[in-house]
Amino acid sequence: MSGNFVCALIFLFTLFLYKFLKKEKKEPMKRAKLPPGSMGWPFIGETLQLYSRDPNIFFASKQKRYGEIFKTNILGCPCVMLASREAVRFVLVTQAHLFKPTYPKSKEKLIGPEALFFHQGDKHIRLRKLIQGTLSLGAIRNLVADIDTISASALESCHGGHIINTFRQMKKFSFEVGILIVFGHLETHYREELRKNYFKVEKGYNSFPTNLPGTPYRKALQARKKLSEILSVIIREKKEKKLIEKDLVDSLLNSKDENGEVLTEDQIADNIIGVLFAAQDTTASAMTWIIKFLHDNPKLLEAVKAEQKAIRKQNEEEGKPLNWSQTRNMPFTYNVMLESLRMASIISFTFRESVTDVEYKGHLIPKGWKVMPLFRNIHHNPEFFADPQIFDPSRFEVAPKPNTFMPFGSGVHACPGNELAKLEMLVMIHNLVSKYRWEVVGSQSGIHYGPFPVPMQGLPTRFWKESTS
Repeated sequence: MSGNFVCALIFLFTLFLYKFLKKEKKEPMKRAKLPPGSMGWPFIGETLQLYSRDPNIFFASKQKRYGEIFKTNILGCPCVMLASREAVRFVLVTQAHLFKPTYPKSKEKLIGPEALFFHQGDKHIRLRKLIQGTLSLGAIRNLVADIDTISASALESCHGGHIINTFRQMKKFSFEVGILIVFGHLETHYREELRKNYFKVEKGYNSFPTNLPGTPYRKALQARKKLSEILSVIIREKKEKKLIEKDLVDSLLNSKDENGEVLTEDQIADNIIGVLFAAQDTTASAMTWIIKFLHDNPKLLEAVKAEQKAIRKQNEEEGKPLNWSQTRNMPFTYNVMLESLRMASIISFTFRESVTDVEYKGHLIPKGWKVMPLFRNIHHNPEFFADPQIFDPSRFEVAPKPNTFMPFGSGVHACPGNELAKLEMLVMIHNLVSKYRWEVVGSQSGIHYGPFPVPMQGLPTRFWKESTS
């Protein structure tokens, strides 16, 4: 009897174990599925569809068809694109450790593998702290007079009614500000050598990465080597002078980690070039759009002029230059700047790569796939910004909802120089509208992506000084 009982128990236990194991085997079948979407042609994927037209049309059409998360293939890389503020926060903030910054190796070579934005974790934290210190509010408040002088000089070279490529001129301005931040007051011959070689690197940065004689990419690699040599000389001179200054080079030179180790020259050089890259095209593009939007909206231009001319009049009466507190008290101009950043969405998206299989809202993001949060789709979502195609600075009289306005990115990898960029824009607007008038030449529509959005032909414009009478 007892034997039958034991047999029955064994049978029941075996049955239970079978059911349990069967259930466990079926469990993977319930795993998350890839997001909807199309992977396009073999290898090239949907690269041609993305780059043969306005990329924002590509993103918007995909979102309309598939929803706020969809898959595609760009440049041979499988990608998941995210167009909701919740998804962007998931990738860039709450679960940022599951996604690492990613850039093509060809671009990493030109900037330098030790640059801040190629890293994460402790190394990223250390580098960011060093760079952020030079770009903090406390640091840049002492640079208003210098940036004001650079801005006035840039505009002085424009006036006279001849046609100016506005974007190119704004790049020169932002490059000079970048030099100021990195080196302080650098000797002229070093500045010119850096400028010449930097712009060769920049030209090759967005070219096809073919390392053949005569190609822009080969010339960029050669110029990058020259930049390292110039920086090595400047760094050596800084070390010999033993002067403690408040520029980025000195901050990097005098840094030690918890083990007392200092940064190598390569680490310093890569981060200098990284800061110059980050400080240039995006800010110049934003300023070009501000000039266009003000030109296209005469009533708004008059309101900005009134605000800025009142500041200039006060300063001229008191014999004082533009100061920090005045740049913090330009409410109408500030909202125009924010609305320009929203409309243009210079950083339309960013790249991350999943470091492991990730599940988000029932969708699988496989390890190694590229992940692209789409800032522009969020900035132009009527749920967050009513009539998003209308230029309306008054919408910023009320702060946007969290994670709906991210012109400088979000999370631990957000742009550390965002306050400097805003200061540059405000100072440039101040000098421009209080002393100049301008006229955009030719067609006023169309956008060139290279890769940041810029008005066609760099916004050809004529500038004249206004009469002081």
